[in-house]
Amino acid sequence: MEDVSDEDSFVDLHGAEVEDTPPTPQSGCKVFSNFLSKLGLKKFYPNKLTLQSLLEINKNRIYDETVESMEKIPWCFLRKLFQINTECRNCTQLSNNDDEEDENSDPFDFDLVTADDSADNKVNPLDLIVALFLCADSFLQQEMALKMTMCQFSVPLLLPHGDNSQCSLMLWALRDIIKEWCPHDLSKSRGFVEDNIVQANIPFFTFVRLKNCSLSKSQVLNHILSPGQQNHNIFIHGDMEGGTLKREIANGLVEVCWYLPCGKKDLDIFPGPVAFANLRGDICESLTQFNFLFQVSTATFVFLDKVEEREHQILTSLQDVKSKLFLIVNRKDNAREDMMSVQTTLKELELPNSSVKIKDSKVNVAEFSKKLCAAIKTSLPEETPTLNIVNMVGKAVELGLSVDENSSEKQKKAVEEIMVDIEGRSIPDYKKQQLPLQGDNWKRLSQLEKEECRLKCDSDPEGYKCQLQEEKQKIMEEQSKQRLSKGMESFIKTLSTSDKEKRDFFLKWMKLKFNTHSRRKLSELRNKFKEQCKKKDKNLTAAFDKALMESSLGVEHYIREMGLIYEFSISGSTNTADEISRLPGLAAEMLLDGYPLELLDGDASNIPERWVTDVLMELHKKVGGKSRLLVLTVLGVQSTGKSTLLNTMFGVQFPVSSGRCTRGAYMLFLKVGEDMKHELNYEFIVLIDTEGLKSPDLAELDESYEHDNQMATFVIGLSDVTIINLAMENSTEMKDVLQIAVHAFLRMRHIGKKPVCHFVHQNVSGVSAHAKTITDRKHLLEQLNEITQIAAEMEKKPSITAFTDVLDYDMDKNHWNIPGLWHGTPPMAAVNTGYSEAVADFKKNLLATVKTDQSNDVSQIPEFLEWMRSLWKAVKYENFIFSFRNTLVARAYDNLCKEFNQWEWQFRKEILSWQTEAEMEILNSDNEADIRIWSKLVNSKKSQMSEKIATEERKMKEKLTNYYEKKDQNVNLIEKYKTDFFKSISSLAKEIKHSVNNKLDCALELKISSKKVQDIQTKYRGGVEDEVMKLLSACKHSDKLSDEQLTQKFEKMWTEATKNVSGLKERDIAACVLNQLRGNFSNQNVNEELQNIKNLKEIGKDRFKTRREHTDSLMKKARYLFRGLGDLQKFADSVIESCTREFLKMHQKFLSDNDPRIQLQKYKTQYLTDFLDLYKQRDDCQRNAKGFVQFCIKPAVEEYINRSLGINIVDEILTRCHSAEFSSRSFFQYNIQEELRRKEDFDSLVKYIRNYEIYVKDWIFQHIQEQMSKNETLCKLKQENLKVIVDKITAALEQATEGPDGVQLPDNKESITELISKIRKNLIKDISISEEDEKTTLFQIKSTCHPFINSLKMSIEDLKEQFQQEFSKSENITETLNKLPIKPQEELFKRVFGCGKQCPFCRVPCEAGGKDHKQHHAAVHRPQGLGGFRYEDTQKLVETLCTTDVQCEHRFKNADTKGEWHPYKDYTTYYPDWLIPPDPSIEASDYWKYVLVKYNEKFAQEYKAKPADVPEAWRRITKKQALKGLKDAFNIK
Repeated sequence: MEDVSDEDSFVDLHGAEVEDTPPTPQSGCKVFSNFLSKLGLKKFYPNKLTLQSLLEINKNRIYDETVESMEKIPWCFLRKLFQINTECRNCTQLSNNDDEEDENSDPFDFDLVTADDSADNKVNPLDLIVALFLCADSFLQQEMALKMTMCQFSVPLLLPHGDNSQCSLMLWALRDIIKEWCPHDLSKSRGFVEDNIVQANIPFFTFVRLKNCSLSKSQVLNHILSPGQQNHNIFIHGDMEGGTLKREIANGLVEVCWYLPCGKKDLDIFPGPVAFANLRGDICESLTQFNFLFQVSTATFVFLDKVEEREHQILTSLQDVKSKLFLIVNRKDNAREDMMSVQTTLKELELPNSSVKIKDSKVNVAEFSKKLCAAIKTSLPEETPTLNIVNMVGKAVELGLSVDENSSEKQKKAVEEIMVDIEGRSIPDYKKQQLPLQGDNWKRLSQLEKEECRLKCDSDPEGYKCQLQEEKQKIMEEQSKQRLSKGMESFIKTLSTSDKEKRDFFLKWMKLKFNTHSRRKLSELRNKFKEQCKKKDKNLTAAFDKALMESSLGVEHYIREMGLIYEFSISGSTNTADEISRLPGLAAEMLLDGYPLELLDGDASNIPERWVTDVLMELHKKVGGKSRLLVLTVLGVQSTGKSTLLNTMFGVQFPVSSGRCTRGAYMLFLKVGEDMKHELNYEFIVLIDTEGLKSPDLAELDESYEHDNQMATFVIGLSDVTIINLAMENSTEMKDVLQIAVHAFLRMRHIGKKPVCHFVHQNVSGVSAHAKTITDRKHLLEQLNEITQIAAEMEKKPSITAFTDVLDYDMDKNHWNIPGLWHGTPPMAAVNTGYSEAVADFKKNLLATVKTDQSNDVSQIPEFLEWMRSLWKAVKYENFIFSFRNTLVARAYDNLCKEFNQWEWQFRKEILSWQTEAEMEILNSDNEADIRIWSKLVNSKKSQMSEKIATEERKMKEKLTNYYEKKDQNVNLIEKYKTDFFKSISSLAKEIKHSVNNKLDCALELKISSKKVQDIQTKYRGGVEDEVMKLLSACKHSDKLSDEQLTQKFEKMWTEATKNVSGLKERDIAACVLNQLRGNFSNQNVNEELQNIKNLKEIGKDRFKTRREHTDSLMKKARYLFRGLGDLQKFADSVIESCTREFLKMHQKFLSDNDPRIQLQKYKTQYLTDFLDLYKQRDDCQRNAKGFVQFCIKPAVEEYINRSLGINIVDEILTRCHSAEFSSRSFFQYNIQEELRRKEDFDSLVKYIRNYEIYVKDWIFQHIQEQMSKNETLCKLKQENLKVIVDKITAALEQATEGPDGVQLPDNKESITELISKIRKNLIKDISISEEDEKTTLFQIKSTCHPFINSLKMSIEDLKEQFQQEFSKSENITETLNKLPIKPQEELFKRVFGCGKQCPFCRVPCEAGGKDHKQHHAAVHRPQGLGGFRYEDTQKLVETLCTTDVQCEHRFKNADTKGEWHPYKDYTTYYPDWLIPPDPSIEASDYWKYVLVKYNEKFAQEYKAKPADVPEAWRRITKKQALKGLKDAFNIK
């Protein structure tokens, strides 16, 4: 017993008395200092331990570590206290093996009994509490006192100072304690009292003792306050752990606790509230405390065994003792002398017998407590006493006690100044005057924003949008003109000029004062309401509900006003601008200090986005850009312990009283300690506390369900961990909460967010609860599955059938049973230990899960803000999934598109390079071989190609898989597109395979055709060469002839020899085309028309004319086609113009390139020279080599350069210059539109809108021309290719000079043929050397091999120089591009054109990545009139955007709807593969609005319609605004 410990101080174990000498101040200080050192608290004394340091998330706060050293005892106590765990007072000794030691020791060893060495590793809990209060700062003291009262512990009223100086009255520490109780005089009306405990006028009873008392007053008090089964250790006593230890620093401590009735007479001990004070130690040692207590008490109970002289003097010196003093005598057997001393004192005090209560040894404490209880009841004053703890200050100061809150008097006065106008006025009136910005205007602004998203109008939605915009602008201007109220000015000034401690005091005083005032007003309102209820008037009830909601006033309203001042940037007094710009920094400091920030204003249902953004960005800066956040939120029905759950888990103080529940959503930042940052991968845990779902305040409103849905979607979208609190027995309400949550989770899954979800079922107790509730958990899962199916249908996601399709949910790991909060009947119930331990366990597991599951990207503050903005925007729409737009998602998608485009080009490039080599091999295959050999080669190449494509496809898929596994770039947000991209890779592979197959087939066709041509050329060449040799023989046998004579003879021979050489036969291309058409259209109606055509050549000589029969089948549909695509004539002209006689031209070019007569004519000079040399028997080795290089090598080199150039140009454009323009489709769109804006050319605009494909091709072609002409880029690329091929030819030549055994080829004429054959073989994949040209150029060569090789090397060098000179001359880039076999313009077009689909309403092209995507989408849509849509009745162009129409009630009809009207909202019925969400902002489509306004008349002429009725606001859009809208829409910074 605590009193025994005092007895021990003057009676040793052998019974010999020891003189009781009070400790000297020096020895007291030393004891105190040693005690603090022992507990490791010295560095925190005095008052240096902060509340903020205890809220930090570190290992001390999470893990129940064993207490291995004395230094850990205070932290164990605080951790458990902050978890509201009533076992916290048991953390007073080391966790060692005392029990084992006791078992092994001799029970009769008396030396062991006397040697109390175990006291070194234990502390008395009272000493621990005193030490912690002395080390804690003012705010931690308040928090500790608050948590202690929740545990139903007594709290310090007078705190002794460790240095033996005077005590402090702990008024400030107790200021925050609010209690509710029901006195018996209110129980009939079911009323209750809610008050700040220090301000409540409550009878005050003091319990003290004389030093020689052996009866424990603490135990007696505990019995009085918690009788029967509710017995609770409110006061620490000797029978508790550590209670028998000698107190080192706690003597002189006065604790207080309150008895509060619940209103049930059977359960209540006292009819009203009663306070009990308990002085530790005897009154002689703490005379000041005793005097103070006696003077402020209703009655004082003195416990004693006997009265000594000093004590007699103290008691007899007391004034007015008759009604105020009770002596509680513990009568021992054989203690006659002791009783005589008591009698003497009684006589002198003249106390009535009723004031003396004697406890015999036969009476136990429980029985005796009942007697005392009766005595207390009789002492209760008939009228409510006027004294409360606040009023005790004067008496405390008079007696020399210090008061802990005196240091904050200045801040208290500042608050009183702010509140000076509040008395005598209703809170709503006060708010209108002092906090005008959060009034009706702010609420109206919120409604307008929602209306902007809903567009409930029947006509002219664009005009209505502009009207809403103008009203918003007007309100914002009004708001910005509001002047700062006096109170607000004072509030901001005090906050801005105070240091941290003063600011904290100021805000706390505000909270206390405003809460007190609000409580009083709410109480008055409730009483009025009770009167009104009797009248049963619905209107009055609604008015009361509104008044109740508006009568809440606290610090949060002032901080909200501060945020709105910043949001609307008020211009007030001088320096206001500077003051205002500093507000976000100030709020950020407050966030770091542990104050909550209002994220969502629950009264107006709005977010001050600019304010919240700037505050959090300031915080981001203050922490050096390191702000990784773990966001955690709790959702559940109102008043089911959501906030209590968060408070218990994290030791924070979200408001929990039923009078003032949370409205909207607040966020609180908790720092993660250095010891856990690496483990958790976060710098902060952000708690979001929201208003409850199914709020009775809102239940009467039609939109309450929608309000709950919005709230849940918003907070779940922001959170990484969501706790669904199911603390209710009402299954209907539970189902509603689950329904709301499932909808939100479903939406998050769609947009790529994957929150972790835990279900917490409160009020489930019992050891076997988890095992027994398995059926309940299964039932919950079944309910979730059922709800998921319904929600999936509503959200149009039919593929989702079970809750586990939406979230990773494990019935055992994600479901928690938590016992009820209270142990007993409130208000005297303590928090259930099982509750706090279950919550602590839940927290530990939750953070452990977070540690192991770090799959998603960790959001920093900028990403969090982006989510906040986009989620809030989307929840305001009726259809969240269609409305959701998020720049993080857009950026992540765009980044993937960029990567994907690079992989696609690598894939294409790899296959194109392989394809050109394969084509070369086919063309270079043995000319003498059979066609079957060539077909076999082609087939082998096709199978190689299939393997190659499969390999590249696999590589690309691996890249995509790795990209998603990297878990950066926010890839989790674009998880839903993964399948699309995989499908796009597969379809890309198919497309490439098909293309390469065609190319290889073409190569085979070309080889066969070339062989035929070659055979013809060989025949004619052979004939010519025979004639040359005959002429040579004839000339040699005649007289010597001059060169002129020889030339004449040669000319005559040539004419004769070539006169019968005919050109190649021209095929009937027209007939071929006609047969092809007949084959293709054999199953269609047009075949009859085709059969009637006799000769296709006669068709199309005149200009194409449209006739009625061309459009007969479409006429019915065309009646509903208001899109103005232009008439059929125009369309036909554009098609015919682009492909007139193209096939015939191609055929004729082939014939001219391979005409034998032309080919022979090409070599006439060569044959003449050879003839002259043969006649004169000259060996012109150099000429032959040069001829070979010019006629055989040069064309092959040219062809090689052209073949490689296409790939090089694409590479050049994609990697070096302006690569961003082609990086993704959306960026390409931005560039084109930005250029159109700069050019301001109407014809270009029309071409872009109406002939998008042609426009894009032309744009790309022009772009390539520009880039290739800059800095001689084309010339450089050609030079690079030339170097590559010349190096290859040189290497092939070197290789060919050696024989099979490595020996050089013999120097004879025959070796030249072998040399060239080897060169051809070595270059089989690179170039094709014509055999015909080779034979012609080396006709009757006389040179030997070695000189020819040397001449060949020189000629190759000359060729290189020749090419270089040609390249350096300016050339026609257009011509070069057009003759390239791989056309760069086509490759780039494939890259940016995508699927080529256009919006069915406004013709905007799809920007989705890959080709095989599920949905088409575009960043910016445009007024539909630009795509040719017109109104049926007025023929005016349609000015509305399809993104607006899909939100409102408008309808459309066209060919696809077969002329039936159809709501735009349900456009997916006809266009399921298009996603057309509402514009992210009203400015997003400013660019196209600007275009329509500028060219309205011209577009009307173009489409043969009337100009659109554009809203007046559109006419005010400037060119600059148009560009900004474009940049914002495409996320261009």
